[in-house]
Amino acid sequence: MQGLHLTADLHDCRCAPPWLTDATLLGERCLRAVGAAGLQAVGQLFHNFPATAEGPGGVTATVLLAESHLCVHTWPELRGATLDVYVCNFGADHSAQAHALLDALLALFEPGRVERHEISRGDAAMVRA
Repeated sequence: MQGLHLTADLHDCRCAPPWLTDATLLGERCLRAVGAAGLQAVGQLFHNFPATAEGPGGVTATVLLAESHLCVHTWPELRGATLDVYVCNFGADHSAQAHALLDALLALFEPGRVERHEISRGDAAMVRA
């Protein structure tokens, strides 16, 4: 097993509010971003959370990939989101596609501040060209 796990914590997002509150809208954009990055969606779940006293409910958008997964969680009351992109690199290196997917979502949310992390997982010797 070998892969690349990218995460990003987004703060002060300047995007239009529906990107943080509309599961269907965000899910459709996630699927388009997955395809544009050259990855293959094989399943999906998009969920709206109910509003609270603090404001509108957030969203979880999960796309199961042939290469692994994408998961987005939003907190509209904080104008924040977290992104999680993991690609397994068994058979081919999908690292460039993972970075392209993360970059597309960063552009969508327009964060004022981002905390990014990159984790190499498993044994790099297992990647097959």
